[in-house]
Amino acid sequence: KMEVTAEMAKERPDLERYVGRKLTVIAWLWARTVKSPNPAFRDVDVPLASTFMLSTKKGKEAYVEPLIEGGGYRFTVKVPRNVAPGNAGVSPAQGTKLGRGANFRCLMSGTPIAGDYIKAEGKAGRMGARMMAIVAEGDRSRVYLPPTPEMETAAREAKPEWKPEVKISGSTQYLGVQPYGMERLDQLFTSRQLVSLTVFSNLVDEIHMQIKSSALASGFSDDDTPLASGGEAVRAYAEAMMVYLSCGLSKIANVGSSIASWMNDRGAFRETFARQAIPMVWDYAESNPFTNGGGSFSIALSKISMVLNEFSIVGLAQATQDDAATQNITQDKVVSTDPPYYDNVPYADLSDFFYVWLRRMLMPVFPDLFATLVVPKTEELIAASYRHRSREGAENFFLGGMKEAISRLAEQVHPAFPVTVYYAFKQTAAKSDAGTASTGWETFLEAVIKAGFSISGTWPVRTEGAGRIRAKDANALASSIVLVCRKCPGNAPLATRRQLIDSLKSELPPAVAHLQSGHIAPVDLAQAAIGPGMAVYTRYAKVVDVSGNPVTVGEALALINQTLEEVLTAKESDFDPETRWALLWFELHGFEDGGYGEAETLSTAKNISVLSLETIGILQSKGGKVRLLMPLALRPDWDPRSSGRVSAWLNVHHLIRVHDAGGERAAAALVRKLGSVAEGARELAYRLYAIAERTKRAREALWYNALVQSWPEIVRLAREEQAEQATLLETSGAAAPGA
Repeated sequence: KMEVTAEMAKERPDLERYVGRKLTVIAWLWARTVKSPNPAFRDVDVPLASTFMLSTKKGKEAYVEPLIEGGGYRFTVKVPRNVAPGNAGVSPAQGTKLGRGANFRCLMSGTPIAGDYIKAEGKAGRMGARMMAIVAEGDRSRVYLPPTPEMETAAREAKPEWKPEVKISGSTQYLGVQPYGMERLDQLFTSRQLVSLTVFSNLVDEIHMQIKSSALASGFSDDDTPLASGGEAVRAYAEAMMVYLSCGLSKIANVGSSIASWMNDRGAFRETFARQAIPMVWDYAESNPFTNGGGSFSIALSKISMVLNEFSIVGLAQATQDDAATQNITQDKVVSTDPPYYDNVPYADLSDFFYVWLRRMLMPVFPDLFATLVVPKTEELIAASYRHRSREGAENFFLGGMKEAISRLAEQVHPAFPVTVYYAFKQTAAKSDAGTASTGWETFLEAVIKAGFSISGTWPVRTEGAGRIRAKDANALASSIVLVCRKCPGNAPLATRRQLIDSLKSELPPAVAHLQSGHIAPVDLAQAAIGPGMAVYTRYAKVVDVSGNPVTVGEALALINQTLEEVLTAKESDFDPETRWALLWFELHGFEDGGYGEAETLSTAKNISVLSLETIGILQSKGGKVRLLMPLALRPDWDPRSSGRVSAWLNVHHLIRVHDAGGERAAAALVRKLGSVAEGARELAYRLYAIAERTKRAREALWYNALVQSWPEIVRLAREEQAEQATLLETSGAAAPGA
């Protein structure tokens, strides 16, 4: 609650009716800050605000006004009809932002603040936040109030008992927070948000026994079969309730992060995943989970309840997690599927955001599903270059995987019905000798055709909302293209390239006219035209050029795009080399022997040698064989401060050695010796766990898993011991001046 005072209403007639009333806070609005780059104001944390507008609703406009006082500033809230904006010389709509990207200006001096400076400040841990305003629940409307010192102090005093200190993985294209020092999931939340999410997740587990008691009292059978094993009695019921409550917590997390923002045109929260990405947000909205409005637990649970109420009570439905390349669930089924879109959206990377909270609550319910620290990523069927070392490797991975998955469909689906495939992938120009085509579409369609399908038609379906954030000020797709696929007939004829071109020129114009008559968005047309174009191409068993060479899918796409153009025209890319070598060797051989020649070849490529790797203690070379040293085989007297060149590989495996022998306190002592490079060991542990999991090395996976799980306590102990040592040194210095 927040009391509206007469002082607040002095220049705010809109607040007069609320004076003396305590209003429920809906949100606290914050702006991130960095130290001013102007030397005259180097001690001032200046705001990075993309806007100062709180409400743009007609007749209910409100904005934040920064007031410069002495050597600092404070925020107040104004309404346009009472006070002219611009006290600090800033535009409410623009805030302190300068144009596009991470470019701002100093509130105090007007000095430009470049993106590189902000990134450096963020990575150095010097990015902070200031509360700009408070949103309260008024009489059927939002009330915008200035921040108070008490409110800001309360927020900063929150101390979470647990944090999801998990490294954010993936491309900055979809994880835009990484360049600004937000490299762990816990850094996406304020301390107060972490407290609330942790308490709620604890309660989901604690309420389990209460639910069981209530279920027994209601007549449920006292059967202890778990939900994961198909149970339907008291235990399974209680576990199902835990699942639904956990889904509610996921909705809270989606709004309750520092990536959620305030939509001044709607007076509501824009959730973290307003689109399939975690972008950098400069001014964010911290929700109150105890209200009856957006961002509250009660609303989240009501949304879950609404879904459950729509479930049919007749018949059974089943959800199964399976590998699309080997599944059996499509046998004699009618299939409509929405496959991964080439290099679009790394859902496995993004899913860690929810997974860490769900794992905390539901690991006892679904131990197999939540066995890993983070979401498994290596098998996700997208063409991600950062996972496959090259664009070509990523493309080959996608093509091979998609072919396997669709071939499995072709083998199993009901023969009387087509397979419909949704593909909302925007064509991007990729020029080759054949013309302009889309690599994503080419790779996908090649997989479809190689699986034995022909495309008999296409339906553009409006599946994307125009108001979604991805669509704002961008040429984003409004439709999904549904490809109608049937098994290719065995008697399909051959055709020449000339025949293909003639058929395209004959059939594509009316198809395009038909699409346009259906008011398809221009941005969707190139995608939609692929359907009728590929229907022409795939009606033939093979299309050959004048030399008898097959016309590839890519060439066909280029011809379709070329024909479409004619139709329209007629109408008018950090570890040290030693660690990188060890990672590759570990993936190939684990801690088993390998040939010396192979090791030397690989080391030469990294500009190092087997001898240097042996000298620093990574491996043993003997009798023409090379073997990585297991943690227990490493030197017990190793000290990183006196061992010369140190690698992340050695750091992580010595940490495992001391952790196994002496527990978290022994590991903390080594972390103190490692200093700033210790964090790299934790990062490497994640990578090694993934490799060990993929290559089915359970023992090694257990090492890395245990180290990462213990990391927060190891770091806490290291800091505690460092503080104790500093205190002892100060005491010693005071007792012996000049020492």
